[in-house]
Amino acid sequence: MARVAKPFFARGSRAERCPRCRVIPSHCLCAWRPKVVARSAMCLVMHDVEPLKPSNTGWLIADVIGDTTAFSWSRTEVDPQLLALLADPQWQPYIVFPGEFVAPERVVSEVRQEEGKRPLFILLDATWSEARKMFRKSPYLEHLPVLSLSPERLSRYKLRRSKRDDHFCTAEVAALCLELAGDEQVSQVLDAYLDVFSTHYLSAKFQKAIDPDDDVHARLKPFV
Repeated sequence: MARVAKPFFARGSRAERCPRCRVIPSHCLCAWRPKVVARSAMCLVMHDVEPLKPSNTGWLIADVIGDTTAFSWSRTEVDPQLLALLADPQWQPYIVFPGEFVAPERVVSEVRQEEGKRPLFILLDATWSEARKMFRKSPYLEHLPVLSLSPERLSRYKLRRSKRDDHFCTAEVAALCLELAGDEQVSQVLDAYLDVFSTHYLSAKFQKAIDPDDDVHARLKPFV
């Protein structure tokens, strides 16, 4: 967040928010942070002001997955720590992106279980148009296999609208990756955490009270 190049202004962006979960204090999400352990790791490559957007879901991933790193994206330079992470032999990196835009020989649909290696999923945390530009202009990612997701369910994320139903928010993408990697329970927890976040965020927006005993919260409660 300290490296964001320009400020972010949108309706409601100046409202008082919890400094950690970025929901207004009356609907704070912090008490609902789950506790689980995952074998997989996540690497968020974030476009410019994305870390400042209250509706961003990348930080939900970091709350659930202990091995989460985040880097700012730049067209002209790359963080040396990101290059070191990609070269670390303990990881099997995958760049997650739709296969229809990639050379077929790079595309995979399954996560290989390699001895001595753990899956590392690289997620481009941005709008769809920004993510396409990031993918094209990041030569340091060109050697990596591209994990193309073909989920059967449509996106349930309602905080930002996409023109395509097959576009998923970052946390949804991470949950699908976790499922493919065998981290099924963690995938379900992240999915439930996203639902709780969406409920708190939208309830705050429309000045509705939170019901901590509803079905949305009940899914997450065993892991809090």
